[in-house]
Amino acid sequence: MAKKGILGTGIQDGLRLKPIRYQWAYDLYDQAVANTWFPNEIQLGQDIADWKKMSDEERHAVQFLMSYFNPNELIVNKALAFGVYPYINAPEAHMYIAKQMWEEANHCMSFEYVLETFPLDRESAYDAHIDVPSMAAKEDFEVKYIKRMTEEKIDIETTEGKKDFVRNLVAYNIILEGLWFYSGFMVALSFRQRNLLRNFGSLIDWVVRDESLHLKFGINLILTVLDENPDLQDEEFAAEIKQMILDGVKMEEDYNKDLLPHGILGLNADYINQYVKYLADRRLEELGFGAHYKVSNPAKWMAAANDTLELVNFFESTNTSYEVNSGTKKK
Repeated sequence: MAKKGILGTGIQDGLRLKPIRYQWAYDLYDQAVANTWFPNEIQLGQDIADWKKMSDEERHAVQFLMSYFNPNELIVNKALAFGVYPYINAPEAHMYIAKQMWEEANHCMSFEYVLETFPLDRESAYDAHIDVPSMAAKEDFEVKYIKRMTEEKIDIETTEGKKDFVRNLVAYNIILEGLWFYSGFMVALSFRQRNLLRNFGSLIDWVVRDESLHLKFGINLILTVLDENPDLQDEEFAAEIKQMILDGVKMEEDYNKDLLPHGILGLNADYINQYVKYLADRRLEELGFGAHYKVSNPAKWMAAANDTLELVNFFESTNTSYEVNSGTKKK
């Protein structure tokens, strides 16, 4: 019998955890469990004094971020549940995905915590992902790829089915999580750079730690599928994947102009969009492409703003501040 790759839909496949076939997935599951946290462990109410002295533009930026983050954490879960989990057969990968889905729900509840704590307009925040064209465009992009996995009933045994699997991975993991989320994280953490919203910054730190593992998993999964399926390794498909990422950058540029239409102290849309292009080059390089934009990182402080290492080295990052299996917890 031919050795099965990571792709497959058989219900009775993948029911034996040992021996581990994909050690990277098992290791990521262990790390994800160690990183478990809960939003109410952070005293977010202590940031209210900062909120009261912030400008309308700064408050708009926070609400805009919540408007995007909140529903899109749940979109990632749909991409995982309908577009990834059913099409792989390695139990160690299933275990990690199950933990990731819990983390996405926990992130959604974290952003609910922000909406409950700060005097934000909840209905306006909820409606923005539909009402704001730049935000709606990003969501439509994601939904298009998830629909391919759900409504068109792909055949994972075919080359085109496997390509749709990879397209979905690139859309939600590389573009949504690896570009769009990190762009927002940088803006959220920029307040702490000015000694504002420090507890909110700690909440974002914990989300970033989870997302760094999500990126590791997604990139490893993409590279594994490409390695195990030579029929996917053609120049036309590679060009399509690269263009998806470049399109994602353009959508994020439009979004950031709505996020910060006039700029705030030390930050404007051009600054954020240079960071987006820097991130896009990192994502492209991690997938085996060369850098496209060749811009410097304008937010080098992001490396020290949380417990992950510089993104270019994020495969070596480890969580050093919050592990449920360690003897002590640093909060």
